[in-house]
Amino acid sequence: MSATQRAGWSRLPLRAAAFVALTCATILGVSGWREWTARDAVLKDAELEMANVARSLTQHAEDSLDLLDSGVVGVVSRLEMDGTAPVTIAKLRILLDARKKAIARIHSLAIIDDQGNWLTSPGTIGATLSDGAFFRYHQLSPKREAHVGRPVKSLLDGEWVVTLSRRFSKQDGSFGGVVVATISSKYLSHFYEQFEIGRNSSVSLAHGDGLIVARIPSNETFVGRSVADKPLFREPSLQRPSGAYHFTSPLDGAERVSFFNRSNRFPLLLLATVDKDELLAPWRAAAISRMLYVLALVMLIAVIGGVLVRQLQRGQRMAVALAETEAHFRLLAEGSSDMVTRIGLDEQLRYVSPSSARVVGWRPNQLIGSPALAGVNPEDLPEVQAIVDAMKRGEREEARLTYRNQHRQNGEIWLESTMRVTRRDDGRVDGVVAISRDITEHKKLETRLETLAIEDSLTGLANRRRFDERLKEEWARAYRDRSSLGLLMIDVDHFKAYNDEYGHPAGDACLRLIAKIIAAEAQRASDLAARYGGEEFAMLLPNIDAAGCARVGERIRSAIHEAGLAHGSNPAAGCVTASLGGAVCRPAFERTAGVAALVEAADQALYAAKAAGRNRLLMSGEVMDLLPKASGQ
Repeated sequence: MSATQRAGWSRLPLRAAAFVALTCATILGVSGWREWTARDAVLKDAELEMANVARSLTQHAEDSLDLLDSGVVGVVSRLEMDGTAPVTIAKLRILLDARKKAIARIHSLAIIDDQGNWLTSPGTIGATLSDGAFFRYHQLSPKREAHVGRPVKSLLDGEWVVTLSRRFSKQDGSFGGVVVATISSKYLSHFYEQFEIGRNSSVSLAHGDGLIVARIPSNETFVGRSVADKPLFREPSLQRPSGAYHFTSPLDGAERVSFFNRSNRFPLLLLATVDKDELLAPWRAAAISRMLYVLALVMLIAVIGGVLVRQLQRGQRMAVALAETEAHFRLLAEGSSDMVTRIGLDEQLRYVSPSSARVVGWRPNQLIGSPALAGVNPEDLPEVQAIVDAMKRGEREEARLTYRNQHRQNGEIWLESTMRVTRRDDGRVDGVVAISRDITEHKKLETRLETLAIEDSLTGLANRRRFDERLKEEWARAYRDRSSLGLLMIDVDHFKAYNDEYGHPAGDACLRLIAKIIAAEAQRASDLAARYGGEEFAMLLPNIDAAGCARVGERIRSAIHEAGLAHGSNPAAGCVTASLGGAVCRPAFERTAGVAALVEAADQALYAAKAAGRNRLLMSGEVMDLLPKASGQ
């Protein structure tokens, strides 16, 4: 042995001791870093959860105001058409009372003339609001769109409400008055109570000028209070549409993690928050426990480090040989853009190539020693596990499979892995080598192509191809279950004239609006709304009787009419309307009939509805006699 080699052997224990010390320090550092990363992950998850809550509740507020606005638009149209004669007001008062009783979120509806006189009775709203700013706004502004006012207090029942109002004009175009609807703060706060996001969490809805509209908890305490002087309304960096926001609450003094979302349609801001101390309490307890375990582990490593150093010389030659073999393997694996892993018989990762950081977001040192199948989607895990088990038993030499796997930053991705068994010199299986690549974009393209094949590009409804497929499937299911199958055919009245008068872009917008109305009635998973062709739509309603089918059709017809889309070439209504034909059958009792007969029956009912004057629904019968029934049935 040369002098250089002997010097190397003599320094080996010192180097090994230094390595043990460095390892202990690294473990402590990595553990601390992981705990801090876990803390950040908890905060990020909370921000994501608050973002989802904020967006959902903002959407709820917008939908609620849209619901109020739909009623206000109808009343404005009626007033501008019929004026404010006592007979008209009396009819509208009945309509407003009925709508208020039917829809819980509507607190009140009322009409005010151009002099500020309340044309509806105090029982509806009367002069019961402590702020008439909305009236002055419409009196001075010619704008026709809806105006959402600040929260005000109702003098009738003491509730805080938010107003949504529109002006109506006289026949000469001058200011005729205001139609106003309100939604109560109490309704909004009760709705927010359904979201359990933490013991000390809060949800606040504020007007654009900083007045609180609704809040949980303690809605009665905070509603109407101004927070306009707080950073969320004054700091330039927070004037974006949405974002995470860490702050100390000016209302209760708690440090909070939150997400704010500003409505892009109404002057509203939704702030969902969770108490930071409460949020981090589980992480803090777990982190202390884990760090105590790591400290114990580091101490154990330090104790046995000296013992291991003594064994180093004995395994030196074996380690050198193994290092040479591994070097060849790494040269190939680390030069590949695919992730190369070696899996032991205990299903732990023995080796991970550097490309793992790109493929799954984790560095090799973070993965080595962890379960190889830990990130596999639970739905795909049984199949992957079965293949790995078969390879460990030597029943399969290689396999190729596609599955979903967790990515550290990007959520879930799709991987394609090619696996091959490795064996010892004696032929026994000693592990599996897997080469994996990210095929997420390829999968997304496949999914998009599948969607395009069954979806109408203009309306987002099912296309004719998808409708025909589902009609055959539902017919066969109804035949097996001896249940009924309903079909509505819907055709837009005078649509060609609408296109000629307003242009094709307006025609496309009209079809999208009607498609949205029809889709809203497809409330069951089995219901299907489809664009049948041109301006004609179809709605498939499994397991429904004729009365139920007619109710759905009438709701669609009424909603299209109430949308109030102007149509000068439809003189009967003055707005866009639709004619509907419906048919219901029981395939088990029409064994000689087919799906075409059901479509024909609904079409005939549709033609009859058009012939009868349009803007109506006609049914062909509760159970169609498509063809003579089999004898004895």
